[in-house]
Amino acid sequence: MTSVPSSLDQPARPLTRNDYKTLSLSALGGALEFYDFIIFVFFATVVGKLFFPADMPEWLRLMQTFGIFAAGYLARPLGGIVMAHFGDLLGRKKMFTLSIFMMAVPTLIMGLLPTYAQIGMAAPILLLLMRVIQGAAIGGEVPGAWVFVSEHVPARNTGFACGTLTAGLTAGILLGSLVATLINSVYTPEEVADYAWRIPFLLGGVFGLFSVYLRRWLHETPVFAELQQRKALAEEVPLRAVLRDHRGAIVLSMLLTWLLSAGIIVVILMTRPYCRPSTASPRAWRCRPTAWPSSC
Repeated sequence: MTSVPSSLDQPARPLTRNDYKTLSLSALGGALEFYDFIIFVFFATVVGKLFFPADMPEWLRLMQTFGIFAAGYLARPLGGIVMAHFGDLLGRKKMFTLSIFMMAVPTLIMGLLPTYAQIGMAAPILLLLMRVIQGAAIGGEVPGAWVFVSEHVPARNTGFACGTLTAGLTAGILLGSLVATLINSVYTPEEVADYAWRIPFLLGGVFGLFSVYLRRWLHETPVFAELQQRKALAEEVPLRAVLRDHRGAIVLSMLLTWLLSAGIIVVILMTRPYCRPSTASPRAWRCRPTAWPSSC
């Protein structure tokens, strides 16, 4: 979204009760939405077996499942560009609420999708479509949320506001890992493959719709309200202004984001799918290399 002129910066003041309420609701909604975005990878092995042909090699099935997971990340920039544009025209709150709705509905649908055995190739295609919509939603959510909270608080508290929101997003990863651990502890592998894998997705859909309700209590940012009143809303696409005026910041942000995302995805999210049940105990896990083809 476009930068705000210094004349519209909020005066120096301490954080108020409404500020803390805005930060809390934004962080909570971000946590629930990021849970929806990452819960897929915790059940990648099961999803791969159910949504691809049974005679497909295990390594290929897992790679295609991770490819569907990665499609969400590829769709993130598109979601960010489109929602930033309409956030500048229609308001931060509307896009803030729309992004979480776009996340909740596909997550709920993913929990209800028929498998490959039931509808054939339509199953992975629908799964991919839902994942792309999720990616577009999170692409608009994260930068939009940072703008939303930073425009609600005084300039000196911008770091605290964005840090609080980011902590909420990280809490969503923790929540996803806890739910996945609980599901795999309560149910046997056969039950997980049969029906229990759907529970986290259905739960995520409910989480998302609850977050949509929570965001009804948020108010439009004072900065956008003043811009709207002065009829000073952005006339050009935010991407054009960013590429023209902030090229150095773009490069630095991309490098830092790649580093952070790589650490989170590889170390935190993709470790469990590469782990298999121990032969000594079906509920104990240990990491072993996946069987890759000899040509690799």
